[in-house]
Amino acid sequence: MTDLNPVIARVTDRIVRRSAARRRQYLDLIERGRDAGTNRAQLSCGNLAHGFAASGEDKPVIRTGGSMNMGIVTAYNDMLSAHQPYGRYPEAIKIAAREVGATAQVAGGVPAMCDGVTQGQAGMDLSLFSRDTIALGTAVALSHAMFEGALLLGICDKIVPGLLIGALRFGHLPTILIPAGPMPSGLSNKEKVRIRQLYAEGKVGKTELLEAESASYHGAGTCTFYGTANSNQMMMEVMGLHMPGAAFVNPGTKLRSELTRAAVHRLADIGWDGKDYRPLGHCIDEKAIVNAIIGLMATGGSTNHAIHVPAMARAAGISVDWTDFAELSEAVPLLARVYPNGSGDVNAFEAAGGMAYVIRELLDNGLLHRDILTVARADLTDYGKEPVLEDEALTWREVPASRDDAMLRPVSSPFSPDGGMKLLAGNLGRCVMKVSAVDPSRWTIEAPAAVFHDQDDVLRAFKAGELERDVVVVVRFQGPRANGMPELHKLTPALGVLQDRGFKVALLTDGRMSGASGKVPAAIHLSPEALGGGPIGKLRDGDPVRVCAQTGSVEALVDAAEWEARPAPPAPPPPYDTGRELFALFRQHSDLAEAGASPILAAMESELGS
Repeated sequence: MTDLNPVIARVTDRIVRRSAARRRQYLDLIERGRDAGTNRAQLSCGNLAHGFAASGEDKPVIRTGGSMNMGIVTAYNDMLSAHQPYGRYPEAIKIAAREVGATAQVAGGVPAMCDGVTQGQAGMDLSLFSRDTIALGTAVALSHAMFEGALLLGICDKIVPGLLIGALRFGHLPTILIPAGPMPSGLSNKEKVRIRQLYAEGKVGKTELLEAESASYHGAGTCTFYGTANSNQMMMEVMGLHMPGAAFVNPGTKLRSELTRAAVHRLADIGWDGKDYRPLGHCIDEKAIVNAIIGLMATGGSTNHAIHVPAMARAAGISVDWTDFAELSEAVPLLARVYPNGSGDVNAFEAAGGMAYVIRELLDNGLLHRDILTVARADLTDYGKEPVLEDEALTWREVPASRDDAMLRPVSSPFSPDGGMKLLAGNLGRCVMKVSAVDPSRWTIEAPAAVFHDQDDVLRAFKAGELERDVVVVVRFQGPRANGMPELHKLTPALGVLQDRGFKVALLTDGRMSGASGKVPAAIHLSPEALGGGPIGKLRDGDPVRVCAQTGSVEALVDAAEWEARPAPPAPPPPYDTGRELFALFRQHSDLAEAGASPILAAMESELGS
């Protein structure tokens, strides 16, 4: 067996040492949850009668308390294409549970907003904090103490991190995540982006744009580009929280149904009354978190997870930071090119060998922790095989080689020797840049700043021809405490047009960029944010700014004395419409992006004194 890469071993050891006190506190919590906390056996007769009153044919089994009762937490709605298939899952899960003598109930529903619908709209200000709302909803669902295991139905951006943050507070429960899969491929992502840029230039109209968009997003399932949602599914595989190979199987197929059925059967096997108890809080440990980061680097995953992974880790008593990300990125080669880092989508990625190939390659070369506690029967080795149906029965087989070298490559000949996520630091703070889709000639941009407080103002300046030059577009007061840290995805077409016209262009922001960010260098999540005195607030129009992924620097090239003397600008007024005002508590108490930008985790740790 190949030894673990020394960089990965060193970073993991550092995380273990850094997290020791919080992790011990967390493990004590889940021990109490199992042994001394409220559970079904301790419910009063009145409590229990309420819990099974409407359970129909499952009532006798739930009443006796002798078999596992599974709590389903679902993010179903039929507006979000990725989650529409979940509508019928609870009944199928109940049938599968009965097959192994168990029962299942829908414990609760959580919101699932679609960033694709809210991109560039006021509602996008709620996006990041929807993760914490989902975590709270998950905790409410599982607080009823009716369950000995949990099934989490969620796929997209904030939804999977939110489900896990909430479920980890009940980490004594064995828990499996059940995906629903990506929609079949429609209009290619490359063609969709071409039409978007033509629209930004005024060369096609809204009718043509809508036709292209609806040909790309055309049915049930996850969007097919490799953004945050599909990066979630990748991480659940390398952390061992799915049935192996479940991530990218299309909805409505026999294979998808059998993987869901297998997840229910497996959950019944790993309860605390059996010989193979696998609680969520032990499955997600320091090694599993490191695996999630490695998976992001090896596949060119979403930069949004530079925020979500630290938050998920904190919920399990584990502390990671962007230095950990950067060092792991240097050690892990890029094995996949999935759009926007390549031409093929996640369906092409799956056809080429998908997660089974990636995991097998990384394991065989000492680039993943093999010895983690997964929800499957062995260690992570199980996840290096792909699921198939043989005579209608679910089984797993080896993927000996990539079926498409333009999509997947071995460690011996990767697309890049590193993972392409860079940490930048300097007199403007700390931020990250994803360079896996950026031409190396554009990794360093030095140009005058054009400073904005709103992305719509950037687009107005673009349409007025005011950005026809080398420029670092600065969009500030976009952090979690200012407005909830919306993604600035609608800037991508305009900035792409400027770059295609031959200008040197970069984006610098204390906000987020979509997990589908592509060819334009974007220094994002800049921390500390402008609100509260972050140095990005000192920038003025025309200041020379250097953004460099080669040296890992982000700097305002301004005389030090002048820079120090500059006052912070006045903050824009807080948002007050579209329900954004209801999230004032979250904005006021959010912490740094590098720590996960989570008001609920910050408050929890403050209360616990950790």
